[in-house]
Amino acid sequence: MTTVHDFSADTIDGRSRALSSYRGKVLLIVNTASQCGFTPQYAGLEALYREYRDRGLEILGFPCNQFGAQEPGSESEIAKFCETRYGVSFPMFAKVEVNGDTAHPLFEWLRKEAPGLLGSQAIKWNFTKFLVDREGRAVARFAPTTAPADLAPAIEKLL
Repeated sequence: MTTVHDFSADTIDGRSRALSSYRGKVLLIVNTASQCGFTPQYAGLEALYREYRDRGLEILGFPCNQFGAQEPGSESEIAKFCETRYGVSFPMFAKVEVNGDTAHPLFEWLRKEAPGLLGSQAIKWNFTKFLVDREGRAVARFAPTTAPADLAPAIEKLL
């Protein structure tokens, strides 16, 4: 059986990171963008991270420019924006595509494991959130409109 731990991704500073390094953690994986109407969710994601990281939550941010070209910057520009504007301290990764033929394998897997409404697999927009349990299984998908604070009960169940 495939789990999130079978994948790797490049960090925002260009290092390859095996997601198996998060084994035993609850993960919230989010495709992000710096120029989106949902961009202020970075603040809510950071608040969740600070609240729950000591109990085993990791939030993994994956910038994506596929929706309205709302993430046009370089990785260094994205990292600086996240840190200075929202104080992001959770791990950020290099830009990825989440849909289509060039989608990152992690997101291909997440889309299949946690489909959206009516079983749709496509990710509809920035700030779609995937919750992964400590065993590396995708257990839920949350819409971009779902505020990070509203995820607290689902996260607490897995912690």
